Amino acid sequence: MTAAPAARPTRVRHVVLWLTVALYLITYMDRVVISAAIPSIQKEFGFSTITIGWILAAFQISYTIFQIPSGWIGDRIGPRKALTMIVVWWSTFTAMTAMTFSASSMIVCRFLFGAGEAGAFPIATRSLSHWMLPTERGWAQGLTHAGSRLGGAVTPVIVAAMILAWGWRAPFLIFAVLGLLWGVVWFFYYRDKPEEHSGLNQEERDLIRTGLNRKARANQSVPWKQILHSPQMWLLAAMYACYAYSINIYLSWFPKYLVDTHDMDLAKMGLYASVPLMAGVGGDLLGGLVSDRLVERIGLTWARRLVAIVGFLGAGGFIMLAINISNPEIGIWVFAAAVFFLELTVGVSWAVALDIGDEFAGSVSAVMNSTGSIGQTVAAAGTGYLVTAYSWNAAFSVLGVLGLIAAILFTRIDASKRVYGDAEPAEA
Repeated sequence: MTAAPAARPTRVRHVVLWLTVALYLITYMDRVVISAAIPSIQKEFGFSTITIGWILAAFQISYTIFQIPSGWIGDRIGPRKALTMIVVWWSTFTAMTAMTFSASSMIVCRFLFGAGEAGAFPIATRSLSHWMLPTERGWAQGLTHAGSRLGGAVTPVIVAAMILAWGWRAPFLIFAVLGLLWGVVWFFYYRDKPEEHSGLNQEERDLIRTGLNRKARANQSVPWKQILHSPQMWLLAAMYACYAYSINIYLSWFPKYLVDTHDMDLAKMGLYASVPLMAGVGGDLLGGLVSDRLVERIGLTWARRLVAIVGFLGAGGFIMLAINISNPEIGIWVFAAAVFFLELTVGVSWAVALDIGDEFAGSVSAVMNSTGSIGQTVAAAGTGYLVTAYSWNAAFSVLGVLGLIAAILFTRIDASKRVYGDAEPAEA
């Protein structure tokens, strides 16, 4: 008798990944909706550009404050409960933004919204650490961040249409419902460990167990002292601050730039604002995929480095070209090229957080994203002052400098060096 063919592994881990992609998409839809609504909000309340900057910065300040506590909570109670809690929290304050009536009330609401969103990326990264194979990490992180850029890309167009139909408050209420629905699906489907999920067959369990080859660390405390004393941790964090400052300009200020510089109406602004972020989706997908393909050819360290260095240099170069093009029909495609190259780096950056953080990827990525949040806070508040005192070109020139700095920093980042324990090499 011939042996029965081996059963194929189920793909529950890929369903988990796509749920995470949906989370990233919703995260950025909820985050970017205010940027697309700024012209309408400013018209109704008469806020100055500097006031708008502080409304945007309120989110970033709380996002920074709660990054590390949120990552720690995710590591302690598990991503299933933690993500459900924070998504319900921030969806509530997304809806409540529609009920604000002054600059102060909007600042408070955005601060509380940011406190919830702070945990999204660190805990989501932690949620994948038990599920995704090392050779899938760059692709997985690229795919999840493609979801975030897709959310950022489609939101201006959707929000502009909603505002024209129902006013600026409607998008906040509608987007909040999406988050609540996601939370229900996540809680009932996801499990913190693959062996707890009834949908896996034995073949997929064995595939994940063999691929991760993780030593048991049950109930081990987060090694904060080792993480915070690791040079790799701070190189990664400084690099990500440069990235986060840069992407924040496109997410928060680019719609207003188009209105101020090119006098676009709401509908045209929504369309043009989406083009660079849609290009970023391609960068997200390609960067992580290429990095994973290079791992077996040139090793983990240079597979991560090479893609990121090319991305940051390209982003800095194209932004300096874009700001010197006066024709918006041409300039928008150069801005798109800048975002494409910038987004080549993000999946790689989060894959490195998984590589060097492993079991404590939630805490490592929380530190990385905290410094990113500081960069975003400076971008949100500082850009208003730069534009008021100098010009939009001055504000965008900062991105060219940061691209060069980030590329230099990545030459020293080594994804094979763990930040805790005996600094054992990460799996390739």
